[in-house]
Amino acid sequence: MIQRIYIDTSVIGGYYDPEFAKDTVPFFEGLDGGERIILLSDQLNKELEKAPEHVRRLLKTFSPAYTEYVEMTPEANRLAFQYVEAGVVGKTSLDDCRHIAIATLCRADILVSWNFKHIVNLGRIKGYNGINLQHGYNTIEIRTPKEVMNYENK
Repeated sequence: MIQRIYIDTSVIGGYYDPEFAKDTVPFFEGLDGGERIILLSDQLNKELEKAPEHVRRLLKTFSPAYTEYVEMTPEANRLAFQYVEAGVVGKTSLDDCRHIAIATLCRADILVSWNFKHIVNLGRIKGYNGINLQHGYNTIEIRTPKEVMNYENK
């Protein structure tokens, strides 16, 4: 089964961050096996506009065969606001909520992030998924790149 994995901006940045690169680089190298599709969003592109050129260039190295582009929709934006209104995170984390809402609505198998404060955080994950269920959406798995690497082939 091919996994559809939504990545947020922290994963792209993690490729170049000494603390996260040892797990992020192999995560991206594992894409060529055809077992994963990386979901890239317009929200990700918007956030990367402020990033250095070498960081933005990383997206261009991904084979189109292993990527899918997903977009922010009005429904996703409403869901993101619902996370904030429920107090899962504060208003300043709306962009993080947009990633989660997009991943939820495009039925990603997993959202991958290095953002421990607002995303990969057990209490917040329960909050996001509680809102998802309350509004009739599926829950979303949220993990770090390290947690979704396939160690069986290593």
